[in-house]
Amino acid sequence: MKVLLQRVTHAAVGVSVSTTKNGIIAGKIGTGLVVFVGIARGDTEQDIKYLADKIINLRIFSDEQGRFNLSVRDVGGGLLVVSQFTLLADTRKGRRPSFMAAAPPDEAEPLLERFVEVLRRSGLRVETGRFQQHMLVEIYNDGPVTIMLDSK
Repeated sequence: MKVLLQRVTHAAVGVSVSTTKNGIIAGKIGTGLVVFVGIARGDTEQDIKYLADKIINLRIFSDEQGRFNLSVRDVGGGLLVVSQFTLLADTRKGRRPSFMAAAPPDEAEPLLERFVEVLRRSGLRVETGRFQQHMLVEIYNDGPVTIMLDSK
């Protein structure tokens, strides 16, 4: 399981209803983290718990001295979770990425739902995009701070 975190001042995800309309807002947050999630073949509850704990407690928000000493929980931030199988792209061969490492949708969706459930248990506000939908993500990356996490 791979996760790409972006620290944000605010973010929103919309579901595109057509190529000519902006779509419907599925979720939005103020200060917090956008959590792009790639579910890999073979991911388990252990991967979910490891990454959820890491995300909630990772100290990537600045304290009064400008040091990374605060977590999203410490700052009362939100989480915007967006499914993104492209995090599992293999680009080592050819010019078109392979996504063979990504779990198929019927395996990935329940794991993503479980991941969101575990995050919500932290008491943080958790918003989501829509699984297997074309989405438009608006991000105001703060810093910018972008961090990749891998459960392996």
